Amino acid sequence: MNTEFSKSIRLLLVSATVACSIFAQNAPGQKPRLNRFIELMEANQPAFGLFSSIVSTRNGSAMAGSGLDFVIVDLEHTPYDLTRLEGYLLGMINKAEILKKGNLQPSVVPFVRVPAAGREQLQFIIKQVLDLGPFGLVVPHVDTAADARAMVQASRFPQVQGVADFEPAGKRGVGYGWAARYWGLSGADYGERADLWPLDPQGELVLWLMIETRESVDNVLEIARTPGVGGLFVGPSDLALSLGVPFDDAAVETAIEKVLAAGRQAKVPVGTLCPPNQVERRLAQGFLFLAVGGDGGVSGSVTEAVRRGRAFRSK
Repeated sequence: MNTEFSKSIRLLLVSATVACSIFAQNAPGQKPRLNRFIELMEANQPAFGLFSSIVSTRNGSAMAGSGLDFVIVDLEHTPYDLTRLEGYLLGMINKAEILKKGNLQPSVVPFVRVPAAGREQLQFIIKQVLDLGPFGLVVPHVDTAADARAMVQASRFPQVQGVADFEPAGKRGVGYGWAARYWGLSGADYGERADLWPLDPQGELVLWLMIETRESVDNVLEIARTPGVGGLFVGPSDLALSLGVPFDDAAVETAIEKVLAAGRQAKVPVGTLCPPNQVERRLAQGFLFLAVGGDGGVSGSVTEAVRRGRAFRSK
């Protein structure tokens, strides 16, 4: 990406987020929760989204008006380019929606899937990504409770001594000015609200850990019980490969049922990838959030999957 384009993206994001801050200051009454995904989970309502691999400002804008509940910007299977991620998040700011709603809660919640890397490198990557302002993270290939704890710590600021949710102790470095402006908050407000739900009931960040190997399934209950984990996300294709079986083998479904059981026991919502013809079955199984496609525009199949899922839960 050339330097001039990079500068223009940063200038646009500055102007848009400053505008958001103004709207936040002028909004009357108590602010609603910023993360709509959390509202859905607390109401036991399903959430539907997709993986977005076209990391551009215009595609971010398209996803913001998609009618989905969340979008996962995929930096695992696309180049790790933070400037493009900045632009994508900028595209998701809808000032007309802000004016109409009178608050800063985005209708489509931006998550980011980070690359698979070692614990120390991921701590650095997670800080960089969170500093741009997404409301959630998706971490692939989490195999143990120690992995889970490390991801939680990387996603949290250090807490004040003596608070009930001090552990797992945060390791995220303070540098949240940019993210605060993106959320439309002061630095102090962001520092208080940018904590992991449900460990912090008032937190606005959500951490999903991907369960996609034999080892992660073996350890799934301990992973799910790690304080700060906000969701388990089953990666069925990688899981099948790890088990050494075809994608449609019964062993994959057995492993999936074990993940769902761990989620129920630990009271952590579980999600997965899901084609339209499986939406009702997955919801009936107990999945609470589904990625129902990819981007390149919201296709008819994605729209149909969301329609079927919402109709199923409203019966």
